[in-house]
Amino acid sequence: MIKIAPSLLAADMGDLRNAVAKVEKAGADYLHLDVMDGTFVPNISYGPAIIKTLRKNSKLFFDVHLMVEEPGRYLQDFAAAGADSICVHYEACRHLHRVIQHIKELGIKAAVALNPATPVSVLEDILPDLDMVLIMSVNPGFGGQSFIENSNNKIAKLSAMIKERGLDIDIEVDGGVYTGNIEKIAAAGANVFVAGTGIFGQPDYQAAISEMRKISENVQNKIN
Repeated sequence: MIKIAPSLLAADMGDLRNAVAKVEKAGADYLHLDVMDGTFVPNISYGPAIIKTLRKNSKLFFDVHLMVEEPGRYLQDFAAAGADSICVHYEACRHLHRVIQHIKELGIKAAVALNPATPVSVLEDILPDLDMVLIMSVNPGFGGQSFIENSNNKIAKLSAMIKERGLDIDIEVDGGVYTGNIEKIAAAGANVFVAGTGIFGQPDYQAAISEMRKISENVQNKIN
């Protein structure tokens, strides 16, 4: 199923509550929350306190993306703040299986993100334990970057791996996604689309979300 996930990183940081309300009203499915620690990535964003505050006023699915070193230290905090899903980076986890199991024990969905230079083959042994895989189509840490074209090849490889094993796993894509390239991304096999400036940078949030959904659903219908 197609899911559109506006990335809060691209919103007005001085008016986050209103930004969330606007994309929720505009028809978003998920709210993508990029948590950055200034160590794993060269930027700092926000933590569980902000997410807890936003959770009080939103019914959106909170898709929390931890771009932090040793994310296992913070799982309980983000689950308590209201995360519906927690995504950790393969590159940041020394004991990935343990982290994934901990997320599941907290009663929420578990996902793994891969940086642009990390091949999908590293997920071979952990794939059956995942609810979603996030393909980073930019180098993590900053919004507003251009989509790395080779990402579509990675998405296609991952999609083939999932289908070969008969698994039910979402494929999420984050970085440089907008109405002009979502068709190719969906054709490669993705079904969850994170968009920052592709939504928050547009004059009409509802129109942007609706167009992304229409294009990606048309592609999915043709594939199926």
